[in-house]
Amino acid sequence: MFADDHNPPHFHVVTPDYQELIRISDFSTIGGWVPSGTRQTALQWASKNKERLESEWNRLRER
Repeated sequence: MFADDHNPPHFHVVTPDYQELIRISDFSTIGGWVPSGTRQTALQWASKNKERLESEWNRLRER
């Protein structure tokens, strides 16, 4: 997640070779691509931390 990033609220999954932007509300892809195993690992973490992701998005946008 980056401060002053564009809407919709999302987070970045970044590897040395790939990057995917994932919407926080429904975990859909809004851009890029990462291998499916990487995406599944990220989504497992995100689903357990959705409230934290939303809170951090809002905190970064308040700046």
